[in-house]
Amino acid sequence: MRTWALAAGALAAALLAGSAGCAQSVDPIERLGKKAAQEVREARPHGPTRATYRRWGLSGPFAPAPKPPARTVLRAAGPGLVPVVGRVPTRDKVVFLTYDDGAERDPRFVDMVRELRLPVSMFLTDSVVGPGYGHFARLRAVGASVQNHTLDHASLRGLPYAGQRAEICGQQDKLKARFGIRPRLFRPPYGTYDTTTLRAAADCGVAAVVLGREADEGRLRAGDILSGFDDPDLAEATTRLLRRIQAEGFTPARLEDYL
Repeated sequence: MRTWALAAGALAAALLAGSAGCAQSVDPIERLGKKAAQEVREARPHGPTRATYRRWGLSGPFAPAPKPPARTVLRAAGPGLVPVVGRVPTRDKVVFLTYDDGAERDPRFVDMVRELRLPVSMFLTDSVVGPGYGHFARLRAVGASVQNHTLDHASLRGLPYAGQRAEICGQQDKLKARFGIRPRLFRPPYGTYDTTTLRAAADCGVAAVVLGREADEGRLRAGDILSGFDDPDLAEATTRLLRRIQAEGFTPARLEDYL
């Protein structure tokens, strides 16, 4: 009798545990992110090897990135306005890789970011990403950061405050719902903005408006924020840029470590 009672108790506990597990549904994007994060933990602990760099078309490792400084204290554009950053004020021989919109979803790029431990910042537009948030969950899980590029990619300059606030705060809310974070950085579509943009961004909790330069414009300078990738083969386009960065003596660094 005692044996039967113990067995019944164990069965009841197992059924309760199973029902509790069924009650907690896991979002597919979260599940993808967890899987990718596990892959990162299982990667080589000491970083990419020379063979990894060669596999991605590079001659060898970059020079080690300097120890990240204390975040740059940026000067606000005015009372109640966020700062505007077109280039990070630093003497470190570093540049920053940023990608806009979210239209290009090259799966090899996820592998590239993971294997090279490449610091990249993704400025996402909700209407462009559409159903592709799972791809960016994978990128975020392997180390990419996610930042704000509006809901609908509207040119903000000249729009009334309510419209600009809706574009910026709306995407803050979307990214919070998707990834559990509210971005600190915002890039206005087409690089156009006005004082109303800076006030709306501040009211939406943004720390800085980030501009940048086209990746293929002239020689690099310390602190350059590089953008302008519109090649569907994003991994190949990034490889070409990384070769330039190496040839000119720079190292990719994480933008969020400096801003």
